[in-house]
Amino acid sequence: MREQGARLPYGVAEVTGPSMVPTLRHGDQLLVRYGAPVRAGDVVVLRHPLQQDLLIVKRAVERREGGWWVLGDNPFAESDSRLFGTVPDELVVAKALGRFRPPRELGRSVRSALGWAVSALRPVRADRSVTRRLKAR
Repeated sequence: MREQGARLPYGVAEVTGPSMVPTLRHGDQLLVRYGAPVRAGDVVVLRHPLQQDLLIVKRAVERREGGWWVLGDNPFAESDSRLFGTVPDELVVAKALGRFRPPRELGRSVRSALGWAVSALRPVRADRSVTRRLKAR
């Protein structure tokens, strides 16, 4: 993930890697709000606890002693709290509000262009089912 601008209350971040598939894909742009309150289920931008110059995108699953338990939406990508434990509040940088998916390849038809336009801009919503699935295990 690459951060673009950090002094305004809102910014843009670019997603790299597959850890948030299917919610987010490599190359997606996120509209983020710095310092926004975080609730369970929110997608957040945080500093990697073991490499703090690296920004990552994860879902805040639940509050635990010591901070947030965060997971990627892709269960096969393991660089999340299963690897590094809870994330202290001071490492949570921003909350994702929406995502813009740049076009990969627009077909020549109007239909393909409209299909991309409809799906390109979406809010990033809290997924409460993630929390319920974890507590059910």
